[in-house]
Amino acid sequence: MPRANPYRPFTPDPKQSERVPEISGNAINGLGDTTFRRPDVVYWAPDPATISHGPMQDYFYMRSNEVDGFAKARARRLKINEAPLPPIADSPAQRSPRNWTTALERFVQSGLCEKVGVTEMNPDWAYAGQTVTQTRVIIAGVQHAYDAIQTAPAPEAGLEVVRQYTRAGAAAKAITAWLHEQGWAAEAVTGPLTGSITLIPPALACGFGELGKHGSIINPEMGASFRLSAVLTDAPFAPTPRQSHGVDDFCQNCRICEDACPPEALSPDKQTVRGETKWYVDFDKCVPFFNETHGCAICIAVCPWSRPGVGLNLAAKLARRAQRKETA
Repeated sequence: MPRANPYRPFTPDPKQSERVPEISGNAINGLGDTTFRRPDVVYWAPDPATISHGPMQDYFYMRSNEVDGFAKARARRLKINEAPLPPIADSPAQRSPRNWTTALERFVQSGLCEKVGVTEMNPDWAYAGQTVTQTRVIIAGVQHAYDAIQTAPAPEAGLEVVRQYTRAGAAAKAITAWLHEQGWAAEAVTGPLTGSITLIPPALACGFGELGKHGSIINPEMGASFRLSAVLTDAPFAPTPRQSHGVDDFCQNCRICEDACPPEALSPDKQTVRGETKWYVDFDKCVPFFNETHGCAICIAVCPWSRPGVGLNLAAKLARRAQRKETA
């Protein structure tokens, strides 16, 4: 049984409950499906009317817009995401794949984002019905301010998420604009609304970390407390390697986020989702509390990896432990 929790028992707002569709979000996500299929859009649709849970998505925005600051913050994000891009230069710049990837570090050094990576596009990452022709996915990551995100589920944590999605979008647009100036076509995937691809698989593939029990990526530098954006392009970037830090074994033995989750949406065991066994967050349990607390974020705030100064030391400790097991 989970430990006592100040937010339990949680009873959803009846005005939200009446918006719950007959179909389970877990079914749309493919929970229990033993064969692979590409993901379907279950939430954050650009047009909520196109998905079963659209009325619940509308409730989320209605609820958060009642709190001062959210509407203005989203307007700033939308302005950045919809800003026009420069035209594509006539003559494509030529670099070696390694130099293309090294050049991305300018966006980290300038403070637009905290991490970048590159992977070859895998068509399995495209949402059902989407066709992606580009060969490369560039991922950008932006870190939450710990003092703000640790207030979760208070509104300040939700506002911090909006702020970082705004930064993530700005980073993707800046990388896209740079590629246009270099003579290469590129498409920004800014989030949080669903784009053509799901972002976690390419982020894992290009070295952002490992999937945690809470369904978010864990990275030694940023913990689980960061947001993603992407750029699709054919520019010949060299892929950055996948990284392993012992996170999976750690999560097997840690229950902090599991105990902290008010609606008990986190499982102690991995589950099968569209043919893959992995950590999974129960959509139907998570979303009602998520909606009523402006995005919740409790699980990433309490994750031990998210505390400043902890992740790198923890990764080093786990690496030493793994090395001892190999040499024993």
